[in-house]
Amino acid sequence: MSAEEVDEYLSAVDEPKRGTLQALRRTILEIVPEAEQVISYRVPAFRVQGKIVAGFAAFNDHLSYLPFSGSVLEHLGDELRGYTMTKSALHFPVDRPLPTSLVKKLIAARLDQIGQAARQPVRELSERRGTPSARGEAT
Repeated sequence: MSAEEVDEYLSAVDEPKRGTLQALRRTILEIVPEAEQVISYRVPAFRVQGKIVAGFAAFNDHLSYLPFSGSVLEHLGDELRGYTMTKSALHFPVDRPLPTSLVKKLIAARLDQIGQAARQPVRELSERRGTPSARGEAT
């Protein structure tokens, strides 16, 4: 999966949606230039260190920014006023790209979330496995 597949996805999208999504794609790549472009769940997505950090999709009457998390959007409450959304998708007009400042915040929230997951304490992992430290014994 690659940038070419994202190009294919976009080539099948009508204007003005295509231009708006291309602008979003450029913005995402400016923010995370190391991101690998992939197709995930049949939509363009951007992977950093093995984790999807952002994606987008075109629909009949709107476009969606996809943080690939059900909890990122709730953390940006006031920032998202004026947009419609679901738990895992931010909807925006077909002819107006998301502001760069908002995309930066969305990606930062997702990267922070991924970082938090990666820093999960060893104790939590031990508790799930039933190791001596989970039982309160010295290790």
